[in-house]
Amino acid sequence: MSVVEGLLKGAQGRRDGVGRPPMPEPREPTEKRARLRSAFEDASFRGMCLNIPSLLADIAKMAWAIDRRDVLVLVGCQVLSGVSAAVVLAAVGEAMALLVGGGPVSERVRQALPALAVLALAAGVGRVASGLAAWAVARVKPRVMSAADTALVEAMVSVEVAAFNRAGFAEEHERAETGVTRCDRMFSDAQAFIAALVRLVTAFGVVTALHPLMLPVLVLAVMPSGVGAVTEAKIEHRTNYLNSANRNLRGMMRSHVTASNLADEVRANSMRSYLLFWYRTLSRRNDERIVRAAGGQLRANLAAAAFGGMCLCGAWATLVWLTVSGQVSLAVSATAVVAVRTALGSLSNAVGYCAALFRSTLFLGDWKRFVDITTAELEMSRGGGRAPRCPETIRVEEVTYCYPGRTRPAIDGLSLTFRRGEVVAVVGENGSGKSTLTRLITGLNLADKGTVLWDGVDLAGVAPETVWSQTGLVPQFFARWPLPCRENITLGQPRTWDDEAVWEVLETVGLRQAVQELPEGLDTLLAREMWGGVTLSGGQWQRLACARAVYRQPAVLVLDEPTSEMDARGEHQIFQVLKGMSQDRITVIVTHQLENTKIADRIIVMERGQIIEEGSFDQLVKGGGLFEELYELGRDR
Repeated sequence: MSVVEGLLKGAQGRRDGVGRPPMPEPREPTEKRARLRSAFEDASFRGMCLNIPSLLADIAKMAWAIDRRDVLVLVGCQVLSGVSAAVVLAAVGEAMALLVGGGPVSERVRQALPALAVLALAAGVGRVASGLAAWAVARVKPRVMSAADTALVEAMVSVEVAAFNRAGFAEEHERAETGVTRCDRMFSDAQAFIAALVRLVTAFGVVTALHPLMLPVLVLAVMPSGVGAVTEAKIEHRTNYLNSANRNLRGMMRSHVTASNLADEVRANSMRSYLLFWYRTLSRRNDERIVRAAGGQLRANLAAAAFGGMCLCGAWATLVWLTVSGQVSLAVSATAVVAVRTALGSLSNAVGYCAALFRSTLFLGDWKRFVDITTAELEMSRGGGRAPRCPETIRVEEVTYCYPGRTRPAIDGLSLTFRRGEVVAVVGENGSGKSTLTRLITGLNLADKGTVLWDGVDLAGVAPETVWSQTGLVPQFFARWPLPCRENITLGQPRTWDDEAVWEVLETVGLRQAVQELPEGLDTLLAREMWGGVTLSGGQWQRLACARAVYRQPAVLVLDEPTSEMDARGEHQIFQVLKGMSQDRITVIVTHQLENTKIADRIIVMERGQIIEEGSFDQLVKGGGLFEELYELGRDR
């Protein structure tokens, strides 16, 4: 059998599903170096409990900054509700003493009426206070959650670009995202806990006044349930921590499976079964961990229920013993029944909400650590200097840069000078370091060794915003922002009050007619997934990305494969535009289309992070090196 016949037979077998090896399962993701661990990994149980007030204080500070009036209303209503509960218990005690005392029933009822009226009034005030507290919570809670979410987003856009390549960073961020979602629940739990705590204090006051022995007995009755709830919270958070890597990978797979721009590839390459197999496998692994954890939670709950039941029986037995032994009267005993039930309810609620707070603080601790520690360590802090305005030269001196997890540097001891008014084309095979070089000269990455100088000023010592305000970048994988067409060009930084400059740049890149034909012109939302939105073709999006850079009129213009999806006419037009505007800026173009390098004043040929050739097109195309080889290969296609 020939090789061709064997391949054809194998292809037929794959189509028929005969002789096909099983689909490979996804490997379990592992964190090679996660500096941020789960919130309770390095903390003792006592330390975690002591951490609750700190996190409550953080929530209170956010709420206070958002709306002081609502916070004051909430606190005031909580206090009023507690006072009302105390008045209710006191009125119950007075009414019970009168109702079970001696004398005619009508007389006893008449004497108890004032206490009953006070009881009704206090109960009504308590209900109103609880309603107002709920109103204040409903107003503050969503804004607190938004503040926590915004703090996380601000932290993410403030870190160095290199942070995204750091081992474990994605998992740390995913756990912090989970902490944000728990902020909503924590605020509700905190409000309920404070309310239960206020009622508990008042109930304990009444119970202690009836007999001092009742207080420790009641506390002992609910302690097992509190310990069980805390144990359950630790199990839940530990499971969430172990599932975070799988959950993050599953989320990435979900975005790929459901993305509209990948729908053709998924279907035409028969990938649906395999992708669904991956998704189901990751889901099953996470579910299995959760199911196993449920067994541990059940055991903790059963043990807490058993001990709690015995302690509760002891509490009621103590009350009966006090009554039978004559240490409390029958009237006081009747009052104690109501007070004990109230105290038990308040104590159970306080313990339950405290456990819920404990659970929420575990997750919120991940958010706090990520925002306060991880991103602070990775935040852009390069010095307070200013980059030179409109630099005449960019000098790369003996620069080396290696991505995390790689053994070979992407840029290795490279030296190079870019000059104003010059168009420099950077070419080379994939992985030669071209895109890394553009990130270094624009200050997106800082060199591991060596320096990148703008007019002699080291970019490592200047505020990055002073660099980026002068750069225009068209990356190889540019964003297709779900924004109106106008904002996709101006990027929220319009240069004029009208749209004349926008239309001029659209004319320059050959996109004016296409935008005019959009349903709402510049106001058209470029997001097909949204109602009323549309999308552009690949080449049109690439023209739009070039329009962004041209509109900015930057001092340093860097384009990485700017015309890879354009037709010949569009490609020629863009390169003519770049050549025409090159006199006032430093222009760097990364391209695999070597014909386009004819417009360049100088061509840099890279291989394995180093420069192996340099010169004009005419010099290199007949130089007998890599450039000539790649050029001839391109012509043969």
